[in-house]
Amino acid sequence: MSSVQYRTARVVLRVTGGQRRRCFGLLRSGGDVWAALIELNRQRLRRGAAPVANYQALCREVAGVAVGELSVTALRSVLRRYADAFFETARRKRAGTAARYPRRRRALFPLRWYTGTFVIAGNRVKLSVAKGAPELWVRLSRPLPYPTEAVRSVTLLAHAGRLCLDVTAAVAVEDHGLDPARVAGVDLGIIHPFAVAVGEEALVVSGRALRAEERLHLDDAKARAKKMGRRAPTRGQHGSRRWRQLRMAQRRAEARHRARVRQGQHRAAKEVVAWALHRGVGTLAVGHPVGICAEGAGRHHNLRLRQWRRTHLLRALTDKAALVGMAVVLLDERGTSSTCPDCHRRVPSVRGRNFTCPHCGQQGHRDVVGARNIAGRAGGTTTAPAVVTHRRAGTPPARRDRRRQLYDLRRSGPAPGRPGRRPGSRSRGSRPGAGPPVPGAARASPALAPGEDRGGRDDVPVTSAKVH
Repeated sequence: MSSVQYRTARVVLRVTGGQRRRCFGLLRSGGDVWAALIELNRQRLRRGAAPVANYQALCREVAGVAVGELSVTALRSVLRRYADAFFETARRKRAGTAARYPRRRRALFPLRWYTGTFVIAGNRVKLSVAKGAPELWVRLSRPLPYPTEAVRSVTLLAHAGRLCLDVTAAVAVEDHGLDPARVAGVDLGIIHPFAVAVGEEALVVSGRALRAEERLHLDDAKARAKKMGRRAPTRGQHGSRRWRQLRMAQRRAEARHRARVRQGQHRAAKEVVAWALHRGVGTLAVGHPVGICAEGAGRHHNLRLRQWRRTHLLRALTDKAALVGMAVVLLDERGTSSTCPDCHRRVPSVRGRNFTCPHCGQQGHRDVVGARNIAGRAGGTTTAPAVVTHRRAGTPPARRDRRRQLYDLRRSGPAPGRPGRRPGSRSRGSRPGAGPPVPGAARASPALAPGEDRGGRDDVPVTSAKVH
């Protein structure tokens, strides 16, 4: 395993006025270079000549060409992206996979600067520009998460109307002396992102906060679409400034939603790796749901599967495991959640989150049962867990979030710190004999044992806790 891992963090830039126009001008110049490369090969193919795809050949084609304020480094980053995309398409075509060569123009194209072509000074970054152009300094919205000497490249891009900087750094892999023979099974899920089992312990990372984020975003998107529908231009009509502002606000809301979900999944993967590292696990056997979308399962379940970000979950887990020297092995997870890990007999109809074997009477969390079976397929040994650790991925909407009222309506009781409750609530205060809810107090759930919280960090004995 390599002793260095390359990791990338995205930081929003705080630029206004002329610097903002210059940054967008650089991205537009990158888009012009990309369009010129596409047109160059299109003309060569029409004449029957071979396309120019090699990086060195592309550099010779643009030698001495000035494109706005683009420096040579930023210009060559576009050429490298084009060459990589061209040869990757050729490789996929040889493998029989459907792929297309670069053919779509882009108005704003990301630009990359490598070590020695940029300067980091605190929360400011200086990007190299063309000779004779004034210096370009951009300010970061937060400090870099990596040491300055570890940064290898920075990439300027526009995301949902905002200027961002992707910072890539080389981080050394930690050596914890893990035993590769100690295997933990990991089950990926739609409701709970991760369920892990090793030895006599198990971990369940709840994704109910992420599901609440998905539902709130759906309700908010419907409200925004209803509002924008009255102002949408007709087909062929040029949109007004107000319409463009609404579209930009919609893109920003979509970007914030995706960032919340991705951040929650990253935190869930971090919890899994930290939990496994504390128990000396050297290998994570992950059930890979390959081909799960090949067959239809009804329109509702098909939608759940296509909205399931399983690829990002697996990538986040692999990235964080590699940083601590932990190996990740992918296995077929077919039938793991419907097979008893003790008697190894199939249970045809498993409903809900509880698993009960009619043959030997084994009971447990359905996802934990899947994780135990996956660990067994990888050569690990597990038993019925005496303790199940619960974690939570994601965070509820902040108090200042404008969608907070939707969050309150979806809860069975009022949010902490908000007085009153909606009529017909099933909260504690609405039951006969119960007093009014106390603002700021946590709401007890009858489905959980004392001391357990849906988002807490408690270790709960399986015999006294109901799965959820």
